[in-house]
Amino acid sequence: MEGFLLAHGYHLGRTIGEGMYSKVKEAFSQKHHKKVAIKIIDKKEGQEEFIQRFLPRELQIITRLQHRNIIHVHEVLEWEGGKLCMVMELAEDGDLFDLLVQEGPLPEPRARALFRQLAEAVRYCHERGVAHRDLKCENALLQGSTLKLTDFGFAKLLPRERRELSWTFCGSTAYAAPELLQGLPHDSRKGDVWSAGVVLYALLCARLPFDDTDIPRMLHRQQRGISVPAHLGISKEAQNLLRMLLEPDVMLRPSIEVVCRHPWLTNP
Repeated sequence: MEGFLLAHGYHLGRTIGEGMYSKVKEAFSQKHHKKVAIKIIDKKEGQEEFIQRFLPRELQIITRLQHRNIIHVHEVLEWEGGKLCMVMELAEDGDLFDLLVQEGPLPEPRARALFRQLAEAVRYCHERGVAHRDLKCENALLQGSTLKLTDFGFAKLLPRERRELSWTFCGSTAYAAPELLQGLPHDSRKGDVWSAGVVLYALLCARLPFDDTDIPRMLHRQQRGISVPAHLGISKEAQNLLRMLLEPDVMLRPSIEVVCRHPWLTNP
């Protein structure tokens, strides 16, 4: 494997992440004259649904996305030994989860700057008929003050002409909208909006809004609405945006376009 990547100009370094069927390694690219991240996927180890359905979809999607707040994929290489290598932009400053562990609740101006970038990335995806379906703090990487959305492993292409409902549960339970937890047919775009709301809550409060250890109880709490710790002094505008994003009634939950126009995000 190392020889294969070396032949393509990549000098492998340390492992920076691991998934069920993949590893992410740092590498130096002679072609790009900088460090990159290489996601190495073992197709022999992956479940059939992942290899036949999710992986081809991810490869189709990542090659059509070009946005400053989305991790750029330089190229995809396939080794005859059954491994697929996705060569990506490297974000060296961790993810939002790491940031919150280190710093706790973020001041509103900083939370706003980061969330605005996430919302812009999601809006770009939705405009191009892509739902991410796994928005969470761990999938929002940092390059200095720039946020980069990554991991389109659960992403889905949506038809432009009509609203197509999905039946598949994807992503992390703690970030999942109530309609997903109930197993209802759902609009994946509205699911992304809910998950973005969970990320914003985490940025402002340094914890998740709903405990996912007991799903029926979690569903009940979601219907009741969020509670924001009073001692954090979160502004009324920020709380209003949180309630819009974490609206349990999917018909009342806004689109990402409406979210991007919210006064809390547009006012400096």
